[in-house]
Amino acid sequence: MGTVLTDKLTHGALSTGQLKKGHKTHTALTEGLIYEILSAVGEVPEGKVASYGQIARLIGREKNARLVGKVLSMSEYYGDYPCHRIVNHAGRLAPHFHRQRDLLLQEHIIFKGNGCVDMKKCQWDY
Repeated sequence: MGTVLTDKLTHGALSTGQLKKGHKTHTALTEGLIYEILSAVGEVPEGKVASYGQIARLIGREKNARLVGKVLSMSEYYGDYPCHRIVNHAGRLAPHFHRQRDLLLQEHIIFKGNGCVDMKKCQWDY
């Protein structure tokens, strides 16, 4: 990953801010952390989905589900990872990832009437 991309990812909202007892703390977003997230995403098998929180827990950062989402929102810079298999805890799709539903349907992912993935039937049990 080039310096320009690393710089882009580590400025502003892309550092992982969390409120703790009235002040903000930050976790540095490094290339290593980005690829740790992407490696976990790469483990999700075809025909299954995982939540942002699941990926965060897999890498030992259970409070960084939003960071996972932010990294995945820029996935076109990283290579070929199955980012479409990551949804929120309720099965809701990413708001600006218009192809996500079609990609999941191609993998026979089941959707509920409200448009969310049926997490009981399709969530990856790692």
